[in-house]
Amino acid sequence: MAEKFDVIVIGGGPGGYVAAIRAAQLGLKTACIDSYSGKDGKASPGGTCLNVGCIPSKALLDSSKHFHHVQHEYAAHGIHVKEAAIDVPTMLARKDGVVKKLTAGVTQLLKGNKVTFYHGTGTLAGSRQVTVSPVDGGTALQLSANNVILASGSVPIEIPNVAFDGEYIVDNVGALDFDHAPKTLGVIGAGVIGLELGSVWNRLGSEVTLLEALPDFLALADRDIAKLAEREFKKQGLDIRLSTRVKQAAVKKKKVVVTIETADGESELSFDRLLVSVGRKPYTEGLLADDSGVRLTERGQIEVDEQSRTSAPGVWAIGDCVRGPMLAHKASEEGVAVAELIAGKPAHIHFETVPWVVYTDPEIAWVGRTEKELKDAGIEYRSGTFPFAANGRALAGGQGAGLVKIMADSETDEILGVHIFGANASELIAECVVAMEFQGSSEDLARIVHAHPTLSEAVHEAAMHVDRRAIHRGN
Repeated sequence: MAEKFDVIVIGGGPGGYVAAIRAAQLGLKTACIDSYSGKDGKASPGGTCLNVGCIPSKALLDSSKHFHHVQHEYAAHGIHVKEAAIDVPTMLARKDGVVKKLTAGVTQLLKGNKVTFYHGTGTLAGSRQVTVSPVDGGTALQLSANNVILASGSVPIEIPNVAFDGEYIVDNVGALDFDHAPKTLGVIGAGVIGLELGSVWNRLGSEVTLLEALPDFLALADRDIAKLAEREFKKQGLDIRLSTRVKQAAVKKKKVVVTIETADGESELSFDRLLVSVGRKPYTEGLLADDSGVRLTERGQIEVDEQSRTSAPGVWAIGDCVRGPMLAHKASEEGVAVAELIAGKPAHIHFETVPWVVYTDPEIAWVGRTEKELKDAGIEYRSGTFPFAANGRALAGGQGAGLVKIMADSETDEILGVHIFGANASELIAECVVAMEFQGSSEDLARIVHAHPTLSEAVHEAAMHVDRRAIHRGN
């Protein structure tokens, strides 16, 4: 007889494990099913984000940034280091240690909240029946629940004629584990993953070429910010080639030969390694039995309403496998909201104020609409900007590159969008998200006292500039 739960969560990533913990906190008997295994073969909940995404990439970004600073920036501080070298295996071991500590922490959180954990894959059938297939090949288990939350995540998109081999042609997972800095690294896609991992290996000495099919750099970002970022990254040594379509790639004599097509026609490039990072797609393989009652969209996403309900009664879906941005923090908030809805509590997610971050150096972060989106929607707005080059803390720290841009409604002054390219943009965007959540105005930000000297003063001055009363820049 199938064991019965109040809630079963299929998927243990940032959406799934958070949903399971919150459901358990609310007094619901909860199970969580996840198939991720660590390098030791043991269960490693946390999904792509903790295992092979957000966390390990940030660890490598941090390590590579230190190495770059030693080589190129310490001398300006009077610090001289001779023959600095990078021990890549040690760097990778540190990264793996960070991942193991966090995934072990998730395991303890699930246990501490009395969530029953299954290391395997889950398949949903009709009437919220769930089959668990253990990773170790053991006997399948039958479970049932009053509510099921699908949090199956996403996987990298493969492109025609470019097959992953795990050594020369890799996805983001492979690019996290190169045992040395390749002399040349090609990257297909100049989006978030391509820029972040390209930056890592560029700082460690690789010649990095980013091949982007679109004509615009970082098409999702505001154009002013994207142009500044593109210029800065090129100065750092990244070879960014837009309007460049990859037709095929093949390994020949331990080199990856890539055929590209541009306005000038076809040509070939050769790299020691090739990273494919053209985006991700929902992962639903083996998730749904034929009688599950859950519908998929034309894009392969699980169809949900505004409150994350699927077409099947008592079945919910969150995270990368549904509509909206594929962001870990968006998935987590959906997980909390769904758990609270199941428990009969009010919950709502304001997707318009979900922040985006690209963890390059400098960082890129934004919330709300871009200037183009406002123009296309016919919304009248005013904008204010402030360069980090005029910010005392930024200059004292050698971080003067970048800009803060704020846009507010012309009539009501409500903040409609904030875009930041600069040091610690991932942290600076938070106060802007809070302001927008409370329907704050640019005047609100302008009248809040910001500590001096801080990078946050750039946000303050940009807000003041909306009304053309910034102090430390020309109006």
